[in-house]
Amino acid sequence: MSEPASISAGIAARYAKAIFEIAQENKNLDGLETSINDLATALADSEDLRSLIHSPVISRSAQEKAISAVAKKMDLAPVLTQSLGLMAQKRRLFVLPQLISALRTQLAEQRGEVTADVISAKALTKAQSEKLASTLKARVGKTVTINATVDESLIGGLVVKVGSKMIDTSIRSRLNSLQNAMKEVG
Repeated sequence: MSEPASISAGIAARYAKAIFEIAQENKNLDGLETSINDLATALADSEDLRSLIHSPVISRSAQEKAISAVAKKMDLAPVLTQSLGLMAQKRRLFVLPQLISALRTQLAEQRGEVTADVISAKALTKAQSEKLASTLKARVGKTVTINATVDESLIGGLVVKVGSKMIDTSIRSRLNSLQNAMKEVG
């Protein structure tokens, strides 16, 4: 991870921890989850919102007014609305995507869930996804949500990432290993 990305992740993690703890104290984790999902959708759909959070030209007060108006219009959880205003005052809105990701991770941990990133050569069927999820659940001990993507360059097999663990059973990686072994011999 590059240094600026690491700094952004650190800032987002601190805000996420505070927001999560306040929402937990207020017994409003469901409201927080709904709010961050709505905010993530708005961020993905609106170029103006992305410009607002990243623009160094917009003043702190203008950012705060704009993000507060957006939060009010979207009826976001009060803790998230107040945090967005504070982030605007401190010029920290640029970490909003990382904040959403960190909050989703904390909410999943609270529910005893973990997300597995699965890359396959072709799209997994529903039955394959369910079997993989149950196998991973037995291995990890938590409910597993599959985040599947397709990469045809794998040729076949899967690359599964759960937390810091990665299992690579793709044909591409096996061919690369074989190629490296052949280079060492000859």
